[in-house]
Amino acid sequence: MNETMQLSLLRERFYRRERRSVPATREFVREAVADWGFGARLDDVLLCVSELATNALVHGVPPGRGYLVRLLLEEGGPALRVEVHDSGGGRPGVREPDGESGRGLLLVAAVADRWGVGERNPGKIVWCAFEQGCFSGPVN
Repeated sequence: MNETMQLSLLRERFYRRERRSVPATREFVREAVADWGFGARLDDVLLCVSELATNALVHGVPPGRGYLVRLLLEEGGPALRVEVHDSGGGRPGVREPDGESGRGLLLVAAVADRWGVGERNPGKIVWCAFEQGCFSGPVN
């Protein structure tokens, strides 16, 4: 695989800790998914990235910092992997909803084909993946 092709399989962008970051993250992901020609589960991907970005802002990004969104289009295995890197501590997990909060990872677990948490120094990577067979056709 040549270097140009490899670069098109990875996109990432850093966002500051501010309210407009989540909508900006969704737009970044929407554009990448469209460029890569996937559309059948765009709504699922956008829901998951919204939840992961919101969780990073609320729970994982100390004041003055931000989070990184990385999209990987993989050959073999999951076709699309969405990662949100933050510098906060703790290890998130699915929990029972508490009033208006606590549904983010519950939604991600229900919608994505796989999800998990990885280590980063400092912080963590929360990711979700959408299998290749779940995509069909370009985004209009």
